[in-house]
Amino acid sequence: MFNLRGKVALVTGATGAIGGAIARTLHKMGATLALSGTKVSNLESLAKELGDRVQLFACNLNSAEAIQDLINNAERFFDKIDILVNNAGITRDNLMMRMSDEDWEDVITVNLEAPFRLMRGVSKGMIRARWGRIINISSVVGAVGNPGQTNYSASKSGLFGLTKSAALELASRNITVNCVAPGFIESPMSDKIPEAMKDALRKRIPVGRIGNPQEIASAVGFLASEEASYITGHVLHVNGGLAMV
Repeated sequence: MFNLRGKVALVTGATGAIGGAIARTLHKMGATLALSGTKVSNLESLAKELGDRVQLFACNLNSAEAIQDLINNAERFFDKIDILVNNAGITRDNLMMRMSDEDWEDVITVNLEAPFRLMRGVSKGMIRARWGRIINISSVVGAVGNPGQTNYSASKSGLFGLTKSAALELASRNITVNCVAPGFIESPMSDKIPEAMKDALRKRIPVGRIGNPQEIASAVGFLASEEASYITGHVLHVNGGLAMV
């Protein structure tokens, strides 16, 4: 079960806590990895940890040309991409009335436009192969919103619609498109939250704790597998019950 031997997975944002956990999980399942990110030293450390079946592709997703180069280089190196995990994302938090056009555009470009471009690019090969898995990493705030994150919330909510529409278009070709929406997850970003705020947050989460990256990676691993072939257009919320949507 859950065997990905012979499959090639492109994972963006592989240098983050969730991205690294996803890479480790897919690799353990037997997949060959094309790992993308902007922090080259972190990518190299992850590749060294994983060993074989890994190739690195540094890429800044705010550039349409760089995204196309990423797709071309990965497909040229591996001859195919079977699984795409759109995990990369950025934040530029501020109250809406104070948010600059640049902060809005940067977040929408990386968090929503880049996944669209990657999906559009890799789906062509998946259609020819008549097999594919596309998994977009969204967020609980895409469903419920969050003050100070109108740009981030909009981008993550946009992934819901992008996922569902693409799922309808690609289902007949044996390509599934799904979305995983994490709640609050342990990461360097969450480490910056004051402990008092974390305690208040835990009280809001029915399971009583913040999640860990592996719990997101496990959901991605399942959706990437053959066992999940009858699931498409679905948003899987992994948030400890924080938002039951």
